[in-house]
Amino acid sequence: MVCAFRGWNDAGEAASSAVSFLAEALDARRFARIDSEEFFDFQANRPCVSFGEDEKREIVWPSVELYEAQAPRAPRDLVLIQGVEPSMRWRGFTSQIVDLAEALGVQVVVSLGALLGDVPHTRPVAMTGHASDPALMERLGIQPSSYEGPTGIVGVMHAACADAGLPSVSLWAAVPHYVAAASNPKAALALVRRVEGLIGVSVDVSELESAAADYERQVGLAVQSDPDIQAFVERLEQAAQSDALSSPEDVPSGDMIAREFQRFLRQRGREGK
Repeated sequence: MVCAFRGWNDAGEAASSAVSFLAEALDARRFARIDSEEFFDFQANRPCVSFGEDEKREIVWPSVELYEAQAPRAPRDLVLIQGVEPSMRWRGFTSQIVDLAEALGVQVVVSLGALLGDVPHTRPVAMTGHASDPALMERLGIQPSSYEGPTGIVGVMHAACADAGLPSVSLWAAVPHYVAAASNPKAALALVRRVEGLIGVSVDVSELESAAADYERQVGLAVQSDPDIQAFVERLEQAAQSDALSSPEDVPSGDMIAREFQRFLRQRGREGK
């Protein structure tokens, strides 16, 4: 079972994009939807009005959907879960997921997340994670997370799986905080690659690779056009090599750079249109 949720756990939409890509690449079929009435605050996650095929207005509610997929040459089939992070009753929500996983004979639950970090867009995507047992942790081959602090539905679900004795893995990709508002296919690709190696699934990622290359090129052009942003990214690159930031007083703050960078990207979007 591989799952991701849009919202707090999904910087740059990397985690949700990774699961969506897997679903499309494997021609997954939706077989269930979790009732949103019990778990969502509709003032925080409002439903949308749209027109159906018969031009009839209908309400589209925020939801969490479950898909089944058969992966070629993989040892097992996949259950994919994607949707919006629920607003309330997280223990009841994760209990439903765990019960379903046990009923379907799921062997491992893989939750995907993405976080904002002081990482440059030019480097390979930094990955952290944790697993319910040492053998899974060894298979990950990544730096274990030492994070302590607020968590999202991904962290709660990982804990629920561990309490139920269900093997689980949580994978997190770091996204540059100075380009947080843009979708990040590079981080999504890194998550897909990790999932492939972890559970023995192989998909054609050429489309995602192309999107990741285009993302890196466009961000690079934007960075080169602003000396302040370029100086900040260079400092992050130096920090990535030395694994320690030098004194930040001589460069603009990350928050200021992020605001200016988002403004620049919005301007480029208008010019492109």
